[in-house]
Amino acid sequence: MVDAPLADFAAHGGALAAALVLLAALAVDRLAGEPPTWAHPVVAMGRWLHWAGRPWPAQLPRRAFCGGALAWALGAAVVVGLAVALERGLWALLLPAGWAAGSLAARAALVAALALLLKPMLAWRLLRDEVAAVEQALADGLPAGRTRVARLCSRDTAALDAVQVRETAIETLAENLNDSVVAPLFWWALAGLPGAALYRYANTADAMWGYRGRWEWAGKWAAWADDGLSWLPARLTGVLLRPDPRHWPRLRREAAATPSPNGGWPMGAMALALGCTLHKPGVYRLNAAGAPAQPADTGRALARAGRAVGWAGALLALLAAGWRW
Repeated sequence: MVDAPLADFAAHGGALAAALVLLAALAVDRLAGEPPTWAHPVVAMGRWLHWAGRPWPAQLPRRAFCGGALAWALGAAVVVGLAVALERGLWALLLPAGWAAGSLAARAALVAALALLLKPMLAWRLLRDEVAAVEQALADGLPAGRTRVARLCSRDTAALDAVQVRETAIETLAENLNDSVVAPLFWWALAGLPGAALYRYANTADAMWGYRGRWEWAGKWAAWADDGLSWLPARLTGVLLRPDPRHWPRLRREAAATPSPNGGWPMGAMALALGCTLHKPGVYRLNAAGAPAQPADTGRALARAGRAVGWAGALLALLAAGWRW
């Protein structure tokens, strides 16, 4: 027999709660930003991945792949298990008889508690502020811009000119709009806190392990997992950035120009929407016929991304409610 809180979560109470939690988490992000480092679950995930990944890059390919996949799976099991326990525990503690039987205060407490747990899985305010800071730094000179954009990307920024620094910031904004906002909310909508937490863990693992060269085999499973979990949200993000519908047939071609099966969708959509070129030297050039990125384009990109966050919040809140109805 299914206990009352879990049965209710699958019915109308859970549908309403899921939508409210998503919107509340976005509000917390806007008002408060990131939690302190000591309390940030993504920092804890990163520490595990740093420790668990150390032995594997030096191993032969088969052993490196198996070891990396096993380390990834152990961490994922812990993350999902904790998320399930927290979500179910809060329902059982605050609304033991279900949503309909609970008081308004108990419902509000549940939504607030789950929103505070969901918030660290997304980071729109931090992303927005960091990208805006790159343009502000460029106003102080190219060296300051290079230093600032290095906080956002893993590429070598020492030889970038001002346009390339700006392009890098806009590319990071577009790609991380998916990774840091749309995708975790998408997985919340489908699978609650365990889904959002698993996505954030997979994306963090890919950011730390998903490279060619030394990590080629040890990080392969992490890269595959992130690619799979990001596939639908990345394409949704491209649509939410709302390039001219006449450009949609081009978007697929632009997205295919990048090595990532997912990153090119939001980046290509942003390039087409702004009418500017975005490129990584020696790797890809999106919207090659576009104009070089100008200072005003950073503000336009931030505004477009902000509207996309609003659309994502509304759409995914409806998805979260409808999926559980």
